[in-house]
Amino acid sequence: MTVVRIPTRRAGGGASQALRDGLIVAWRNLKRVPRIPELAIFAILQSIMFVLLFAYVFGGAIPLPGGGSYIEYLMPGIFAQTIVFAAATTAISMTSDLSKGIIDRFRSLPMARSAVVSGRALADVVYNAGILVVLMLSGLAVGWRVHSSIPDFLAGVGLLLVFAFAMVWIGVWLGLSVPTVEVTQQLSFTVLFPLTFLSNVFVPTSTLPSWLKPIAEWNPVSALTAATRQLWGNPNPFAATGLPAEHPIALTLIWAVVVVAIFAPLAAWRYHRMSR
Repeated sequence: MTVVRIPTRRAGGGASQALRDGLIVAWRNLKRVPRIPELAIFAILQSIMFVLLFAYVFGGAIPLPGGGSYIEYLMPGIFAQTIVFAAATTAISMTSDLSKGIIDRFRSLPMARSAVVSGRALADVVYNAGILVVLMLSGLAVGWRVHSSIPDFLAGVGLLLVFAFAMVWIGVWLGLSVPTVEVTQQLSFTVLFPLTFLSNVFVPTSTLPSWLKPIAEWNPVSALTAATRQLWGNPNPFAATGLPAEHPIALTLIWAVVVVAIFAPLAAWRYHRMSR
């Protein structure tokens, strides 16, 4: 009897296969958005809630050093906050897939092992880009304006997406490390809420106690917010001189590189450890 061997594709078959498999996984993740629109709706509504709350309830009580529109000061911070919370969305999705056995099914397929995590990262960057579009339209409706050139505007959007890519890797690592969706949700928001509020998102850092100012100024969320304000010509008061105040764009890129350099290998290590 003649045995016919059917060729199968082996996992880890090169960069081209890894890219192709990653794109397939990313497309699978993006197809879930229209099927579960509540995910995007509640993410957008939460950010709009912050806009309305701070702009119309607290905005009149928060003076800006040097003057300027508080709404124009606020909106870049809201965009940055939304990008930072991308980590929570990614973590919850990863833990959900893990608990439902979807990750196990992916591991059983002849596909690149990196595709699961890289596909998730790519899909969530695209997902957050869509949310940013809706938020920017909402910002225009309440009075936010960009006072710089189109290249500067696009540079600010690009900076937000680069930082989103970095935050997604934190979410991937966290989602693979926490046992349940409930724990992931609580842990994510416990970490991310102080990170966004201890920054210049809602108030100038000059209003903070002296011992908190350096922490807030070196906060990566503050750097991202200040960088977009600078690029878009929005009010951008800062409490001190130095790298955070004078070079927020460079500092944002440094933070993004550091986060990816730390958490992308950790996420890959965690996933490969699960695959053994």
